[in-house]
This record gives sequence, C-alpha cells and structure tokens, in this order.
Amino acid sequence: MSVSVKRLCHIGFHVPERQQLAKDLIQKFGFELFAARVTAWSKQLALRRGAAVFVVNEKLKPIRGEVPPMFSSGPCNDHGILYDVDLQYKVSTASNICFEMEDVPGISRSLQDQGCQVLIPPTNVADEGGCVTYAVVRSIVGNISHTLLDRSRYSGPFLPGFCGIEGASKDFKRAREVTHFDHITYACPPGSSQAVLNWYKNCFGFQRFFVHQQDAAEGYKIQGAGMGLRLTAMHCNGSGLNQLDHDCKLVLAESLPQQRKNQVDTFLEQHGGAGIQHVALHTTDIIRTAAAMAKSGANFVEPPLTYYSESGRVNEIQQVGQDPHLLEHYGILLDSEVAREGGNTGLGLCSKQYLMQIFTKPLFVEDTFFLELIERCGAVGFGEKNIRALWRAVQNYMDK
Repeated sequence: MSVSVKRLCHIGFHVPERQQLAKDLIQKFGFELFAARVTAWSKQLALRRGAAVFVVNEKLKPIRGEVPPMFSSGPCNDHGILYDVDLQYKVSTASNICFEMEDVPGISRSLQDQGCQVLIPPTNVADEGGCVTYAVVRSIVGNISHTLLDRSRYSGPFLPGFCGIEGASKDFKRAREVTHFDHITYACPPGSSQAVLNWYKNCFGFQRFFVHQQDAAEGYKIQGAGMGLRLTAMHCNGSGLNQLDHDCKLVLAESLPQQRKNQVDTFLEQHGGAGIQHVALHTTDIIRTAAAMAKSGANFVEPPLTYYSESGRVNEIQQVGQDPHLLEHYGILLDSEVAREGGNTGLGLCSKQYLMQIFTKPLFVEDTFFLELIERCGAVGFGEKNIRALWRAVQNYMDK
C-alpha cells in the first residue's frame, strides 16, 4: 500500500567544505539565503526562489583551537546533519528529496514492511517555533534518499534548528518569476526504469506521466544521429496541491544499448552511480530569468548551430508570439504542440500550446548536476524537438 505525499518540500545537496554551490545559487541564480544552521561540524543553508527550496549540506573541519560560529537554535544542538543522512560521498551531489506528509511514524512502518530501508527512524525535533517529525528512507535509485517530513505543528522560518536570516522575505512563496520545481530528472543505468517506476508507485503512489504522445509502456525512445535515450516519467499530484503545474514530476533518463557514450553514461561514471542529473525550475518569464542569470554570471549550454535555421523553426516561434531573434540571443529553445480546447470531447478549437527551455552548464567540477529553466504556456509534457536539441546541446558541450 502506497503512502500519500502532500508536497515536495526541498531538495538537498551534499558538498565539500568551501564548495561554491551556495554562493553560485545566490549570486548567479537569484536564490535567497533565508535560514541557516551552523554547528561545530556541519553547515546547512536553506535557499529559496519562489517555492523552490534547496538545502546545501556541508561538513566542516574545525581548526584546532578555533571556536566555530553557532547559528543552531534552541535545543537543536546536535553537531551533525539534521533532516538528512550524513552522506559521505566522493563528489558533490544532489541526493535528497524531501516530501511533506502526515503520520511519519506510521508511514515509516508501512514502508519498512514493504522492504524499504529506513536510514533514520522517526525523529522529533523542536525549538521555540514548534515541533516537526521526520524520517529518512533510501530510494531504489543510486545515492538518493527521501526525507519524510511532518511540519504541520511548526511556525518557524524553516525547520527547528535553523535560524532565520535577517532581512530575508517572510513570504515563502512570493512571486519572483521562478515559482517552483517543475521536475527532477534521474540518470539511471540501462534497463532500470521499470523497477524504479514500480518502486515509486508502490511506495509513494506515483503514477506514469506520459512525456510525449508516442510514449509507450516502456518509455519514450529517442534515437538517431548518435542519440540513444529512453525517457520515462511519473508524477504525484499531492493532496496539498491544487494546481497540476505544481505536482511533483520525476523523469527517468537511461541510455539505450549499443549507442556511443553519452551524457547519461558520463553522469553515471563521474558521479559514481545513478542519481539526480538535473532539476528544472519553472519560470513565468524565461527570457527575463535567463537574461538576469546570464548577466549575473550563470553559464548556459549553447543550442546546436542549426537549431534556429531549421525548416519552419522561425515560423513556429512567431506563430506563438515569440521573437526568434530574442530566443536565439539567449539560447532558449521552443517547442509547440497542438491541443484541443474543450477537454477530451473531441470538440472545440485547436490551440497552440508550447514550452521553452534552456539548460545551464554543470554546477560542479564533474559533468554531473545542472539546472534547467522551463516556461510552460499550456504545455504539460516535454516536446520531442526540444528533447533532441537539448540533448545535442549538452552532448556537444561535454564532447568539447
């Protein structure tokens, strides 16, 4: 029996001391540091943009005789990592996805009965803002873990043990173009997608989400011109959500056999196994968002040289009211699809729906984790032309 996920709370990283991730997220990508927990042995920084929240976990190495700063509040004086496993991984990694839900003890027992490995049993943490209960379970995918969190009894800035940062906005979901996490993509070994789908369905109630109209039971295959990719997706429209765009989508990417080495294989090799390859940030204005990030120093992969000159491309972009020269200037890709207004009745007018996307270059030294910007204008899936172009763009960057 699967459990009920209310919403996606945050995504957690584990990085070495003095790694630049938190600084880059703030300075280049417009995230705001709004809560922090620093002890003698660890530093945890909570950063947000809209409802998209990252937690950067960093282990500290105190210098002999030096007293490290303490920003841990109240009774939460444990020097270790809270709300996540104390992951000792050889490279920087995005490895934790936190789900909000009720009855964490009951859910943990249920998952354990289904064979899930509970890494941290149900634990209560409290400070002056109230109390939360959390547990951590291991995913079937690589080094990924899931924190199960009930914070319905908490009114503090983030979580017990974290101190709010002076000057940070109190509106947790204020509108600032980037609104939420659109999807999370896993890089998986060949042939593993079905087992992953079954695990998330049985444990968390996720359902198949078809990424394309040609998506088959075994996933959507993209082949040709050196490409061999299978994409399979699932989503969980949590009980705490009332808009489809804000559900939690997980996308599984695996390379097809007998193809040349590609970006998924590179991830598996440099990351040391399966894991989170990229996170997509939903924006209401991708041009403005990408322009601001680029001006602040963010680096984006360049589209294939022929992308904007392909037959019908300019017309496709103009038909939906976008400026092809502006998109080309920022390297933004557009893919349109035809959908019928009026539901599934077969009646009504055809309307153009489209999405726009752009990928950043990897955020770490390794060619592993990167970010995506995506703006959806009625489109809920993932366009085939964009998938091919984005794949080639990332592959061209990694081949250099």
